Amino acid sequence: MLHLALYQPEIPQNAGTLIRLAACVGINFDIIEPCSFILDDARLKRAGMDYVEIASIKCHQNWENFRQAYAARRVILLDTKADTNYLDFEFQSNDILLVGRESDGVPPSVFQSTDHQVKIMMQPLRRSLNVAVAASMVIGETLRQTR
Repeated sequence: MLHLALYQPEIPQNAGTLIRLAACVGINFDIIEPCSFILDDARLKRAGMDYVEIASIKCHQNWENFRQAYAARRVILLDTKADTNYLDFEFQSNDILLVGRESDGVPPSVFQSTDHQVKIMMQPLRRSLNVAVAASMVIGETLRQTR
């Protein structure tokens, strides 16, 4: 089953929105700690609504624990520094889509240890999309390809 993983999320509203998305489309959700907020944060619950209670959420103490838990799975990083357009990538139904911190993505060591990296092509002079918007776009394409 497809997973969405957040690497050290910083904004509870984005995490809540993505938990709600995961619950609605039926995918698993992973959080790689540390988080910049407490997981029972009211802002997370407000954005995730009652979907936080029904979503399949797993927390991992750090990147190493996450990779160990899913050693046999492909981790596909969504990152502005990637070379491959997500629309040109062939997703698989058991992939894990990883998004980084809102402020600075993932460190180089995490970038290099992912199996593939994809990006959303944007107009010149545009830096990035909101992490929840970007993840939603790529999840939509992944589901289109795999279902």
